[in-house]
Amino acid sequence: MKSLKKAVVLMLSVIFVAALFAGCGKSSSGQSQSQGGNSLEKIKKAGVLKVGLEDSFPPMEFRDKQNELKGFDIDMANEIGKKLGVKTEFVCTDFNGIILALKSGKFDTIISGLSITDERKKEISFSDPYVMNSQIIVVKNGNTVVKSANDLKGKTVGVGLGTTSESVAAKMQGLKEVKKYDKTTEELQDLLIGRIDAVIVDEPVGRYYISEADKKGKYEVLSEKLTKEPMGIGFKNEDKELKDAVQKAIDELKKDGTFSKLSVKWFGTDIYNEK
Repeated sequence: MKSLKKAVVLMLSVIFVAALFAGCGKSSSGQSQSQGGNSLEKIKKAGVLKVGLEDSFPPMEFRDKQNELKGFDIDMANEIGKKLGVKTEFVCTDFNGIILALKSGKFDTIISGLSITDERKKEISFSDPYVMNSQIIVVKNGNTVVKSANDLKGKTVGVGLGTTSESVAAKMQGLKEVKKYDKTTEELQDLLIGRIDAVIVDEPVGRYYISEADKKGKYEVLSEKLTKEPMGIGFKNEDKELKDAVQKAIDELKKDGTFSKLSVKWFGTDIYNEK
């Protein structure tokens, strides 16, 4: 009798789980379709463009003392939203999982200082580059040991988890240790107190952080640039209509001078009209 009861319970459990997953499959399929070729239509209907970002990447995106989101990417995303006729909603997430979050539908696009790499292009599509980025080495002011990438042998280096700085460090020979951080501010603070010997970081971010009033004179940027990396806006591969609409908005914002104004505001120079 107990065996019969167990069999009945097991069979009912299987039926229940099968029904549950059938419902999820239907929902998932419908969601995937709505996030595919009809994403732009869905966004315009909802009146909201959801943008994924990691919020400790100044001057691209960060929180000010009032905990408000600020930065070049924030202003740019808001301007793109205006061009599309929708509001912009920012969804903060860890950078290490930002591509997976995009692909799972947590947001519509990534605007987060995202470098365009061959590896990332295997997973998502990109807009044309809107900023040219480089990886640089930051050391503590007064350092007399690390003057170039070659001097990092036997040293402990800080990088951002899931960033291209992590990829750069992984290719370096002879490093003592690579410490990975969720936030750029944390690795630069650890550099200051001596837990690490150097930080490899995106140039706009590193230069902006160490130029703040309370950081001046505490850090040094080495002249050597380790990479050249274009930054772009990330999309799900199937979202061609959305990508095309955003690209059109970017082109218009460059042409009408909006990008130049944002560049002066956040980078101190007009990178779009440099000779």
